[in-house]
Amino acid sequence: MKCFSRYLPYIFRPPNTILSSSCHTEADIISTVEFNNTGELLATGDKGGRVVIFQREQESKNQPHRRGEYNVYSTFQSHEPELDYLKSLEIEEKINKIRWLPQQNAAYFLLSTNDKTVKLWKVSERDKRPEGYNLKDEEGRLRDPCTITTLRVPVLRPMDLMVEATPRRVFSNAHTYHINSISVNSDYETYMSADDLRINLWNLEITNRSFNIVDIKPTNMEELTEVITAAEFHPHHCNTFVYSSSKGTIRLCDMRSSALCDKHSKLFEEPEDPSNRSFFSEIISSISDVKFNHSGRYIMTRDYLTVKVWDLNMENRPIETYQVHDYLRSKLCSLYENDCIFDKFECVWNGSDSVIMTGSYNNFFRMFDRNTKRDVTLEASRENSKPRAILKPRKVCVGGKRRKDEISVDSLDFTKKILHTAWHPSENIIAVAATNNLYIFQDKVN
Repeated sequence: MKCFSRYLPYIFRPPNTILSSSCHTEADIISTVEFNNTGELLATGDKGGRVVIFQREQESKNQPHRRGEYNVYSTFQSHEPELDYLKSLEIEEKINKIRWLPQQNAAYFLLSTNDKTVKLWKVSERDKRPEGYNLKDEEGRLRDPCTITTLRVPVLRPMDLMVEATPRRVFSNAHTYHINSISVNSDYETYMSADDLRINLWNLEITNRSFNIVDIKPTNMEELTEVITAAEFHPHHCNTFVYSSSKGTIRLCDMRSSALCDKHSKLFEEPEDPSNRSFFSEIISSISDVKFNHSGRYIMTRDYLTVKVWDLNMENRPIETYQVHDYLRSKLCSLYENDCIFDKFECVWNGSDSVIMTGSYNNFFRMFDRNTKRDVTLEASRENSKPRAILKPRKVCVGGKRRKDEISVDSLDFTKKILHTAWHPSENIIAVAATNNLYIFQDKVN
C-alpha cells in the first residue's frame, strides 16, 4: 500500500467569500470531482452550480517539489436554478457529474450536468487583444463612417492571461427524471446521459435530438421495482456500455444488437445469502457507482457496504469483494432513520488498476491493494492539515477495549462523509471532496 503525504488541502469557497470549515452553506458542498485525461486539470462541481478548475503547477528547477500542487485555473457558473413550469417544480443548479473530453487543440472541453440539462463548455486562454479597429473607437463604440479618413490594420497586443469558459452546446428537454450519470464514448463523437428510468445517446454536435437506448419505465408505474443508478461506456468499444440498478444488478448492453437495448447481453448479479437477509438488504445492495477499469476487462461497483470487482467473462459472482465499513452493519437501523443509508458513494481505480479507492464516514476514505490484499483507512480533515505531513492510518474499534489510536464506531460523525473522489490517470495523486473542502494528496516524496 502506497504511503500518501499531504500536499496541499484546497479549501473550496464561493468567489469573494471567506468561510471557515464550520461555516458553509449548502451551495458550497462539493458534488463531483474529476481529473482530465492527462491529470493536468482537476474540475470540481458544487451544489451551487459552480465549476472550479484547478491546474497543476509546472516543475521548477528552484522548487521541484511544487510539481504536484494545483492552483485555481478558472471558476464559472455552469447551471442556474430553473423552474419546471409543467410540474411547478424547481430544478436545482447542483452539478451532478463532470466529464472531460480528450484535448484536441489548445482549448479544453468538458460536459457538466444538473438534474435535467447537460452543457458542453469550452475553456480557453487569451493573452492578446485586438486593437486598431476602423469602425470602432478604443472603447468599443461604433464610429461614424463619414469621419473615417484613413484605414488602419488591426494589431494584436499582449495582455494579462485570461481564462474564458463559454458554453458551446446545451442539451436539454430529454429527461423526465433526474440525471445521475453522463459518460463520453470512446468514439469521442457521442455521449450518453442516464436518469432513473432511461438512458439517452447524444451526438456532441446535435442538441435538439437524442436517441433513447434504454427504457425500463413500466406501463403502470405501480409495477416499478428498480431504477437505474449509474451508467458508463466501455473505454475502448464504442458499442458497449453498462448500467447498474437499485436491485444490485449490472447489465452489459451492446448497441449493435438493437437500437433499443432493453435486452441486455450480460447480467451480473450475486446470489443473496438467505442467512444475511434483513429489512435493509435491498437498500444496501443498491449500486451507487459503476466503473470500467482502464483495459475494459473488469467492472467495479460500489454498494453501501462493499466494493466489488467483476470479470466480464463471469456473471454469477464477483471475483473480488472488499468490505468498506462492515462495522456499520449493526448500525443500519439508526442509519436508516437519519437517511445516511441512502448515501451514494463513488469508487475509483488508480492508473494501473492495482488499487481501489472509495469513501466512508467521519471523513475517512479507504484504499484496497488488489495485489497484496492489504487495505488502509485514511482521514481527510483540516485538523491535521500540515503540508507534507504523512497521513496516519486510522482504525475503527467495534467493541471491547479501545486503543489510543483507534476511534469507536459510536464516535463516528455521519455528517462528515467522503462521497466523491478522483485519482490522477497516471500518478499517485488523489483528490478527495469532504463537504465543502477539497483535499489533494500525493505519494510520499522523499
